[in-house]
Amino acid sequence: MEGVYAFCVGLLTACGVFLCLRGRTFSVVLGLTLLSYAVNLFLFASGRLTLYGAAVLGTSDNYSDPLPQALVLTAIVIGFAMTAFLVILAMRSRADHGNDHVDGRIPSEPSLVQRRTGRRG
Repeated sequence: MEGVYAFCVGLLTACGVFLCLRGRTFSVVLGLTLLSYAVNLFLFASGRLTLYGAAVLGTSDNYSDPLPQALVLTAIVIGFAMTAFLVILAMRSRADHGNDHVDGRIPSEPSLVQRRTGRRG
């Protein structure tokens, strides 16, 4: 179970970093969201991964730490607020500059994919 969990955290992190390095604002917002999910899963795993573990001490021999769960719930709420702020910021940037590139400028030379396919984006 721990291997699959670690693989999922790594996959979310890799996808988040890949999307953050893109030039479009929607990709950056999606990448930051995936990175926040990866961090939430990492924090959740720090409370010990157990199946059927009780959250209250003394009710069972097998218990999990409730502090990381509380931290993750707080991080989820803060993550939703930051995602909403980033979406509004991206929409404002699109309205001001007329495009959705991160730096506000349209690239002058075509990318490698556009050169190979012959299409202009």
